Amino acid sequence: SLPKRYTLMLALIYLMRVRARDHLAEMFIKRIATIHKRAKDELEQIQVRQRKKLELLVGTLGGVLEILAQEPDNQEAGSLIREYLSPEGNIDRLREACAEVQATGGSNYLPLLWKHFKSHRSLLFRLSHLLQLEPTTQDRSLIEALQMVQENENLHREWIDEHVDLSFASDRWLKIVRRSPSEGPPTNRRFLEVCVFSHLANELRSGDICVLGSESFADYRKQLLPWDECLARLPEYCEKVGLSSTAKEFVASLKEQLESTAQQLDDKFPNCRGDVSINEAGEPVLRRVVARDIPPSAISLQTAITQRMPARHVLDIMANIEHWIQFTRHFGPMSGSDPKLKEPAERYLMTIFAMGCNLGPNQAARHLAGNVTPHMLSYTNRRHLPLDKLDKANRELVELYLQLDLPKLWGDGKAVAADGTQFDFYDENLLAGYHFRYRKMGAVAYRHVANNYIAVFQHFIPPGIWEAIYVIEGLLKADHSVEVDTVYSDTQGQSATVFAFTHLLGINLMPRIRNWRNLVMYRPDRSAKYKHINSLFTDTVNWSQIETHWQDLMQVALSIQAGKISSPMLLRKLGSYSRRNKLYHAAQELGCVIRTIFLLKWIGNRELRREVTANTNKIESYNGFSKWLSFGGDIIAENDPDEQQKRLRYNDMIASSVILQNTVDMMRILQKLARDGWQFTDEDVSFLSPYLTSNVKRFGEFNLKLKRPPEPWIKDSIFQQAAGSIRGQQVPNNKVEKTN
Repeated sequence: SLPKRYTLMLALIYLMRVRARDHLAEMFIKRIATIHKRAKDELEQIQVRQRKKLELLVGTLGGVLEILAQEPDNQEAGSLIREYLSPEGNIDRLREACAEVQATGGSNYLPLLWKHFKSHRSLLFRLSHLLQLEPTTQDRSLIEALQMVQENENLHREWIDEHVDLSFASDRWLKIVRRSPSEGPPTNRRFLEVCVFSHLANELRSGDICVLGSESFADYRKQLLPWDECLARLPEYCEKVGLSSTAKEFVASLKEQLESTAQQLDDKFPNCRGDVSINEAGEPVLRRVVARDIPPSAISLQTAITQRMPARHVLDIMANIEHWIQFTRHFGPMSGSDPKLKEPAERYLMTIFAMGCNLGPNQAARHLAGNVTPHMLSYTNRRHLPLDKLDKANRELVELYLQLDLPKLWGDGKAVAADGTQFDFYDENLLAGYHFRYRKMGAVAYRHVANNYIAVFQHFIPPGIWEAIYVIEGLLKADHSVEVDTVYSDTQGQSATVFAFTHLLGINLMPRIRNWRNLVMYRPDRSAKYKHINSLFTDTVNWSQIETHWQDLMQVALSIQAGKISSPMLLRKLGSYSRRNKLYHAAQELGCVIRTIFLLKWIGNRELRREVTANTNKIESYNGFSKWLSFGGDIIAENDPDEQQKRLRYNDMIASSVILQNTVDMMRILQKLARDGWQFTDEDVSFLSPYLTSNVKRFGEFNLKLKRPPEPWIKDSIFQQAAGSIRGQQVPNNKVEKTN
């Protein structure tokens, strides 16, 4: 009916406006980050060019020291030095060289920002006018500075008379924005603009500034559950996750846990000499963990299974899964339930194959047998396979896998490993960015893979953010029959804030941290002293801060658990440094306590280190397996955010289908081997993996038909003679020359 149509249109317009504000704020942050990166790169290039000049100055200083060493008389030495430094009587050139090296010798790249800022200036001002920005605290100094900058937007002079409150800025900024009133107008308009926009991006990221009408950049405090509602949920929630229900009991329990863990490590430390020791700097040194030895019986079993695995095409595998559970029933048009497609299941499977293997509609249509066109595949993708329906189908594949017996020997599914892997993208879109580890542009596919090898969550994230903020989101959105309580990760999968909220949500975070010795470890109180591990601790826990903000922390945890607020958005804000947000500092303090407890266990438990390493290796194997199935190309050729996320779901749907088919085939082979009298144990089976590729035909079958009737040759006489010449027939010389 017409009123429903108008209501739907208004809802869509509202949603798109909210999303547009999110995207504009994200573009603003990314543009500022790009400007800073270019200035840093320029400073590095300048320092490389200055290296020869610096070597010359150091050589000059060496000559001065040589004169001082050889000449004891100060007056004579001074005369020799002056003659050495300025044989022509002019030392200005040397002074200029020293000043130039001093100006670019440190890490202060801020004076170089204006050059890269000015080409984006008009766009950044447009964004600052479009977005309604408000502080989330009583401190309005940055917003007032922004209003001052906007009022002077059309000025051309560099120095202005206005005095701006720059209490939010660092000393480095103050040095280039302000000058003494005796030298003229006190404020540099250009660098004031750069300073304000840079801090605006930082505070948007940390949540100290919000965008009205946005979602990802809204004031998260207004999205939390009211405390009255939290109080009603609190007893049942605390009992479920094993937390104390009052602030004093919570702090007392946490303090007791830290004290007992530290004391246990101190008591057993002399017995751990073979695995751990403390060097002269007071740092623990751990022996490298050795993986479990694979018994010969497990190796022979794996060889026997690999030899007996039936060869299958990817499309045949997907057809098998469809026959078993009809997972394509989840797909259909966005309005209505009737697909109105001819043979819809076949169309859906071909589309999943085309997108999941990264072939794309055009290349897939050229190679798929049957009357399928690029438009058919593209239309099906756009109109019948939205993101939420792909997630439902993926969950069904995972649920089917979890019901099988063989995966239960690999793991119970209650633990997952979280990690990201890089994908190449086009440069100009919201997801793409420069990845500091891979040294190239792209995006990160962040996944949760269960300890029984199946992926339970997947999401594309930009490379500039800390991957750990999606740890909690993956567990809350997985929505499987097996509830996850443990997460393994690498360094990118942890931070103090993430440790805090995984603890509050009843999740055991177990990361493999690179350079973990550089992290600060907290002792329970100042009086706590230990015989063997006292040098590990460099700070003391501020228990009063945790107790004071316990209510705020629990309110956030209950809001995340109830789905009232997105955990990535919240962790992204609380994971960015904020000088104003007291909740940020409380979460940091709590997270450092939980991380200290984990590190103490990590140091004293070799089996824990082996367990974490083994499970993080599983997700590395899965990333390689899924990339192997994405054989159509190296670049995700999409700029639309939803389509980019769908490509990852397609790829994981194909990977899950192949894993499921491999597992079923392995179970059949194991049953046959057992009937034939083959002796193997559950431990032998636990070493197997469903990531087999030797039996999967990615490219289909290519048939050479040499015996078919030949196609007719062209009738031009010159080319006929050329063909005859190639076959060795006698051709007149003049005609051969013409052919040549």
